[in-house]
Amino acid sequence: MDGVHPVETTKTRRASAAPKALSHNLNGQRLGPKGRDTRARILAATNELLAGSVETPISLSAVARQASLGMTSLYVYFTDLTELLLAVLEPLTADAEDTYLRHLRERWPDETLNAHCLEFVTALHGFWHRNSMILHLRNSMADQRDERMMVHRVHAAQPVIGLLISQMDQEPGVPGTPASGMATVLYTGIERVVTIATDRILPTVLPGAFSPNVRNFLRAESRLLELGIREFRAGPTG
Repeated sequence: MDGVHPVETTKTRRASAAPKALSHNLNGQRLGPKGRDTRARILAATNELLAGSVETPISLSAVARQASLGMTSLYVYFTDLTELLLAVLEPLTADAEDTYLRHLRERWPDETLNAHCLEFVTALHGFWHRNSMILHLRNSMADQRDERMMVHRVHAAQPVIGLLISQMDQEPGVPGTPASGMATVLYTGIERVVTIATDRILPTVLPGAFSPNVRNFLRAESRLLELGIREFRAGPTG
């Protein structure tokens, strides 16, 4: 059991993860080359700010300045900051598939389970390291009860949890089972660890006092993941 529908291939997964082409702006006008270019400039400016100093706040006005656009032009494409950041997050779905989800799509043999667990956890950390600012910002806004960010966070976690359940040789998609609970707790712990390990702001708040040994963190989480999977593969768990 590998948690993948028989007709679902890597090609179809990547196709479904690819961002959908936008045809109109928020005024209902069809996007021509100029409109697509302006929207791309806004997204590029947002990414430039996210890649900059952690002390630079991300706001619509800051993005407009970075893109050399007026606020009126920006509002033609995005109603608010959440909508803009969700557009920045959209391409990360395909990146997640290529980076860490693919590791989960084939059943890990018992004899190499720990190595596969470590490979997966390390890949997830790499994904977070590359996309640190936008993912931390998403989680921060979700913690502040931004409903759209909460939905995005949950939707990003669901495929991982389902595939971890499959790695346990249990049936995914059935809520409330012990395997579902175990997979949810394990993934929550792993995500929390990589969140701490990739936090760019925490070291500035605690200078000299925050220097996590990322390798030890990842090895510890991979060991816990291995134990959780082995427990359910061994037989029924009440």
